Amino acid sequence: MKSNKDPIVVIGMGCVYPGAHSPEELWQNVLAGRRYFRNAPDERLPKKDYFDPNKYAPGKTYCDKMAVITDWEFDPLEFQIPPISVYTSDIAHWLALYTAREAIKNSGLNLDEIDRTKIGVIIGNTLTGEFSRSHNLMFRWPYVERSIRRALSGSSESYVDSVVEMVGKVYKAPLPEITEDSLPGNMSNTIAGRICNTFDLGGGCYTVDGACSSSLLSIAHACSALLDGEMDVAVAGGVDVSLDPFEIIGFAKTTALSADDIRPYDEHAEGLLPGEGCGIVLLARESFAKKIGAKIYAAVPGWGYSSDGSAGITAPEVEGQMRALKKTYKRAGYPISDVQLIEGHGTGTTLGDKVEVSAIMQLLEQDNKNSICKIGSIKSNIGHCKAAAGAAAFIKAVMALKNKIIPPTTNCEKPNASFGTPLSKLVPAFTGSAWEKDGSPRRASVSAMGFGGANSHIT
Repeated sequence: MKSNKDPIVVIGMGCVYPGAHSPEELWQNVLAGRRYFRNAPDERLPKKDYFDPNKYAPGKTYCDKMAVITDWEFDPLEFQIPPISVYTSDIAHWLALYTAREAIKNSGLNLDEIDRTKIGVIIGNTLTGEFSRSHNLMFRWPYVERSIRRALSGSSESYVDSVVEMVGKVYKAPLPEITEDSLPGNMSNTIAGRICNTFDLGGGCYTVDGACSSSLLSIAHACSALLDGEMDVAVAGGVDVSLDPFEIIGFAKTTALSADDIRPYDEHAEGLLPGEGCGIVLLARESFAKKIGAKIYAAVPGWGYSSDGSAGITAPEVEGQMRALKKTYKRAGYPISDVQLIEGHGTGTTLGDKVEVSAIMQLLEQDNKNSICKIGSIKSNIGHCKAAAGAAAFIKAVMALKNKIIPPTTNCEKPNASFGTPLSKLVPAFTGSAWEKDGSPRRASVSAMGFGGANSHIT
């Protein structure tokens, strides 16, 4: 593991999440305990088609609550993009592009004064977005037509042709035309590529898919690229706009969704509520940031990631998560007991929360330091934003350091049994409080985990 003598620092942030179009709005919502859940919009998940309170009803979801982005629009002319390209591409592309622009503006950097060939983009994403799946319906028309003809095989040819023509017009009307933008506009890698294209960045671009760990993994990969000198500035984060039947019913079949509410780390937690959004940060080596006069929000001395091996595809595992934690603090050069705040994965699933807390507790218990660490989860405010969840957590942690406040985590009233009784080294942040210094630096860490056993941690 390469020594990090020139720390990686955060020099800019941008985000769009439910109820927040900037890091400052996100932070104020966290402090106020605002929550942005609503019934699923009918245009995205029609209740009459897909809802059933029976958890085991085939092809249905028992959860009809989610946190969605409202009052946000993308203006292609601001980016000199033809409107037709917007219509034929997944909205995840445009949300990420907009958020990257906001992060660059937030940094105050003048890109013309920096070597753009040393600025790279790494974006976390899974399945591109729900609009790409809608676009795929156009390619299914031949199958639909064959099904209609088989169903009407006993009817006259003229009648069948008229039905096919009528249904075809209705079926295709809301679907975008297939153009030269359709393929690149619905791939996940071109989310990063489009940002590079728009801002003429030549330092590399790719997408990281670690499921719900994706955006934090992208930030970790960006830190490594900066440490190796491959980039001078990295644009990293994640975007997730997937609240369609494929994803929601898929989650329902794992019984990970809550039929009621999301309660991270609470004894009565029964599952997650989904959300959506995009969070992007700008990172640089500290020496380079100072050279270009960039403002510095926080330093990132440690990061690590691991996998759970044969433990399971969807079930979390303590040892796997501990490996990511140990890698992080070995790189950082200080123990986890020096950390005063952890912004956890905290999905509100019974098993997931208990495994996460157990992994952290075991590592804390290995240190004899008599310290208390607070833990929270922004998912109780904006839902589980999946591939964009880690970026939201990262931004919340950076804002906590910037404002010197331990923020509250909402909807946790009685901690689950993994915290121990009485509460000792790890305690949910029930209320917000001033972050007083005890003679040591303020330190916060962030965790994210994903299907497949993808674990990531950053301090």
